[in-house]
Amino acid sequence: MASPLAGRRCAAACAAAVALLATGARANPADTFGMGSRSTALGGAVSATTDDFSAVYYNPAGLAFSPGTELSLGYMRVDHHLSMNGADSQVDPVAGLVGGIVAPGTLLGLPFAFGVATHLSDERISRARTVRQDDPRWVLYENRNQLLYLAADLAFAPLDWVAVGGGITFLAATRGAFGITGRALLPRGGQSQYDSQLRHEVDADLTAVRYGQLGVQLRPPGPWSFGVAYRQEARIELGLDADLRGTIDAKVLAADASYVLESLTVNGFIPAQLVVGGGWRPGADWLVGVDLVWVRWSAYVSPTSQTRTALEVDFPPTVVALPPPTKPTRILPPGFQDTLVPRLGVEWRPRVAPGWRTPLRAGYVYEPSPVPDQRGLTNLVDTDRHVFSAGAGVVLEDPGEVLPGELRLDGHAQYSLLPERVTLKRSAADFTGDYRAGGYLWNVGLSLSLGFR
Repeated sequence: MASPLAGRRCAAACAAAVALLATGARANPADTFGMGSRSTALGGAVSATTDDFSAVYYNPAGLAFSPGTELSLGYMRVDHHLSMNGADSQVDPVAGLVGGIVAPGTLLGLPFAFGVATHLSDERISRARTVRQDDPRWVLYENRNQLLYLAADLAFAPLDWVAVGGGITFLAATRGAFGITGRALLPRGGQSQYDSQLRHEVDADLTAVRYGQLGVQLRPPGPWSFGVAYRQEARIELGLDADLRGTIDAKVLAADASYVLESLTVNGFIPAQLVVGGGWRPGADWLVGVDLVWVRWSAYVSPTSQTRTALEVDFPPTVVALPPPTKPTRILPPGFQDTLVPRLGVEWRPRVAPGWRTPLRAGYVYEPSPVPDQRGLTNLVDTDRHVFSAGAGVVLEDPGEVLPGELRLDGHAQYSLLPERVTLKRSAADFTGDYRAGGYLWNVGLSLSLGFR
């Protein structure tokens, strides 16, 4: 009787450790919702034309074409309206500050620029969440878009119309450990388990996950421009180690005991991406951008935890027989598929008065779902996504000696439609059963930029 009770107490303590570590932030909002109001309103189809702070994400090479130093600060909020079988899935909103800096100059006689971009959640820095393999979850939204995002890039232009750039992106991840030591008294007679003398310690740390990005931008004379960008794969892992050691006192018999748990979860996965794009300026006030993005979802790693446990109690085997070791979970391969994502953006920049422009923008993105039909044990919920975006701005050019450049205010609204997807299970005895999933997202935001020429 003593050993199984000790195991249950150890398991409960480990569950508490997981709960303590599962209250922190998520992963890369730029991949899902865009970076900066102007580029978001253009559907992210800017790899061949961008030169503001959003180039740090879309194409680092564009920084070298920046006309001057620029400071940008904004705010964005995304509300999820996702449901399964008509019930709200309670996916948390994503909101926070968005901003960056572009600082151009010359290095060895060549145009050179440094850029920084960030998304800082107004609720969390990092969050970890683990679920069972068969629990339904919106795999690309629930735990993917609420991380601290910070990227820094360098770019230079070896020719007047050619620029190259690259840098590093940092995302926040969580690691933790949980330990209990002391003497556990098993209830006997009038004695309570609360008479046990136990000490516990929880240690949770934030760590940085880093991955690189590279880009080339071509702006030959004429109305055309071209861009190529590559972003590396990244995995955000949640590591949890629990170590419970002490003495179990059953009054008539006491023994040393230990319970060790090691768990590793891929809490967020950022797929490698290759972007090829073009820009066309049919007139001084018009811009059209087209991007095609290859996303390597086939490398996706299951979010199910890989766990190893070990229980040891020094009771004589003739007195108490220990239960057999827990078998590790058999993780099913997710089977995600690579996708091609087309992006389109159009901008019109009419001059309404001397020194004043009012840009109008629109964009469209189609993101096919990489998730295969969930007919078996797993329930990684997702659908295709149609993204419609629009935006407007006000640009004040050369307002005076105090600001020899421009003052720009940009806003965006983005509506994402996730058409309903029906999942039919192979087995009628499946615990989750058949379900319908779909919904929509709203993304709105503003950005204020100060440019110095």
